[in-house]
Amino acid sequence: MDDAPRTPAAPGPLASFARFTALGCGVGLLSSGAVALLAEQLPWALANALITVASTLLCTELHARFTFGSGRHAGWRRHWQSAGSAAAAYLVTCAAMFVLHLVQSPPGALTEQAVYLGASGLAGLARFLLLRLYVFATGRDRTAANGTWQLRRLQGMLEASAAVGTLQQRQFALASS
Repeated sequence: MDDAPRTPAAPGPLASFARFTALGCGVGLLSSGAVALLAEQLPWALANALITVASTLLCTELHARFTFGSGRHAGWRRHWQSAGSAAAAYLVTCAAMFVLHLVQSPPGALTEQAVYLGASGLAGLARFLLLRLYVFATGRDRTAANGTWQLRRLQGMLEASAAVGTLQQRQFALASS
């Protein structure tokens, strides 16, 4: 028998998504309230930026330890990698709130919260995919994700090349006739 200590296997996609959703919703709800409270003292965009940074740091740690099964601290590399998704989430929530204030002035607090949480949910789904496929992917999973992307890219290039070849053949046929 092998006596080497074993690290727990990373959870499957559905278990990871369930954990990601539970942790993300919990932190998201707390963040939503924190943004509303902080926005009473600061401009909304600054309050959102500060809460986005804090919640991203917290969520990256939680996801490293529980969601994606590493069971340990995320480390600075993973924090920096997830910072890009935080910037995108910030832009999505700001854009959603900007559009809301354009179409309804002034919106009620419940409407603001619904729009903010909806935008956060969409950004969270994109963040899950990024974190699962790239930031917290194990060596084999990352290789598979990169291989799939490279195969799709190659397939697209081959299809484009075939389409150009067919177009050139048709142009040659038309010119010849």
